[in-house]
Amino acid sequence: MVLKAEETKNRLKNLLKDPLLLFTILVIFASIAIFILFPLFKVFAVSLTDRAGNFSMDAYQSALQNRYMRQGFFNSLLVAGLTALFGMLVGYLFAYTVNRTDIPLKGFFRTVAVLPIVFPPFIGALSFIMLFGFNGLITAGIFGYRNFPVYGLWGLMIVQVVSFFPVAFITLDGVIGTISPTLEDAAFNLGANRFQAFRKVILPMSIPGIASTMLVLFIESLADFGNPLILAGSKFPVLSVQAYLQITGMYDTRGGAALAIWLLLPSIIVFILQKYWVGKKKYITVTGKPTTSVLKSVNKPVKWILFAGCMFFAVFILTIYATIFWGAFVKAWGMNNTLTLENFKYVFDVGLGAILDTLTIALTSTPISALLGMVIAFLLVRKVFPGRKLLEFSSLLSFAVPGTVIGIGYILAFNNPPFLLTGTLAILVFNFVFRYMPVGIQSGVALLNQVDPAIEEAAYTLGADNRQVFSRVTLPLIVPAFFSALVFAFVRAMTAISAAIFLVSARWNLVTVQILSQSDSGRLSEACAFSVILIAMILMFIFLLKLFLKNRISLSQNQVV
Repeated sequence: MVLKAEETKNRLKNLLKDPLLLFTILVIFASIAIFILFPLFKVFAVSLTDRAGNFSMDAYQSALQNRYMRQGFFNSLLVAGLTALFGMLVGYLFAYTVNRTDIPLKGFFRTVAVLPIVFPPFIGALSFIMLFGFNGLITAGIFGYRNFPVYGLWGLMIVQVVSFFPVAFITLDGVIGTISPTLEDAAFNLGANRFQAFRKVILPMSIPGIASTMLVLFIESLADFGNPLILAGSKFPVLSVQAYLQITGMYDTRGGAALAIWLLLPSIIVFILQKYWVGKKKYITVTGKPTTSVLKSVNKPVKWILFAGCMFFAVFILTIYATIFWGAFVKAWGMNNTLTLENFKYVFDVGLGAILDTLTIALTSTPISALLGMVIAFLLVRKVFPGRKLLEFSSLLSFAVPGTVIGIGYILAFNNPPFLLTGTLAILVFNFVFRYMPVGIQSGVALLNQVDPAIEEAAYTLGADNRQVFSRVTLPLIVPAFFSALVFAFVRAMTAISAAIFLVSARWNLVTVQILSQSDSGRLSEACAFSVILIAMILMFIFLLKLFLKNRISLSQNQVV
């Protein structure tokens, strides 16, 4: 204890010698306290008071005694659990097939497997209704069947799996791709067949990635708001939707806050498990670059079965998203399929303000979020200071907090002086910055751990200070992570709905809110047109960003030459 206290004292002394570093750390801690911790505290505080402001558990008692709310909590956990399981299985199917077989169209499958990330999550729900609903193209149009269970557990779970399995694929693709084929060769040499090699070599080494993936998918599904709002229906209550309706429909802020806390608890528990238990468990194969063939992993029949499985899901995913584009060009989905451009005229007449607002908010919050993530990653990896573990946990906390909880927290925290931000551009920008900052932090930490600290130490030896080292040495080295954070933050800002729906106003609106509004009004073709415009803006941003990065790299190479 004495040694630890002395070590902390020495760290404080070193920190005081660098005023810029100390100021940066204090500003980051203050920002996290205001925009992450304070809103969560307000949700807790409001849920534990009565109308007179006195301590009370009435909101929790009322929620627990309400059978409909209890069913909503159970349904939320059920959908999240099933999404985690089936999303992981689909992600594993794609990851194993592209890494352990010689099937054709690997690039195609990799592209399709990450395609849903670019699309707003609830667009899948909208398309699912258009394909399998009462007037669905497939159910009613082809088979003449109008009673497919689109609304409720199975419809919601299918759309959740399609929306979130790319997270599983990205993780498991990295896990399976780094398992050396020499381990399978060793198993074959010892007499194992292909199934035994998979069960005793590949699968056990994938378990940390599988567990981490399932926990992340559980959090993502539990926190989702857009798909349940469209597909859950009144007979299948989901807690994120009920918390929203409690506040916006019944004007019961305390009841909504209590439901938000009820939703928050499993998310936080799962986040801690993922971050500090499963996240620390890794199996590493200490080998050089694999030189043996991976084609012995499966035989020909199994290879084509895996190919067929991937193709089935790929066609289903492409059908889901192609439907949106088709719907945008017909007069009235399910009733009048005459091609028209009137839907886009309607979009620009009614929703031009929302389109410009969305672009303004996304382009403002994206660079701030990405840069802040890089700064925090630099501090976590390269600096030692008191409170470092607290900074790591609190900065990543917003990843685990459902958007509904964040939205409720922001309207409670920033509705009165000194933080009167409700209805302004600032509240939306701050929400997006701190909501999507964790991805930049994780990308930066992962890349910085691969950069030799000796490069930065050389800059310090030559007289550079912390600001110069970060801006001229570290940041250029982590440009790929920075641009990944930019893309993710922009896509999420453009497609956000769960927290943002509480924060929009007459002055600042979002395209996603317009899409939900059109869907609720039964104007599916107009909702599709809004979706196509949104997707086009996202793809254009990614294209321009890649073009800029490519030109930057070419310029750097020419300068070196």
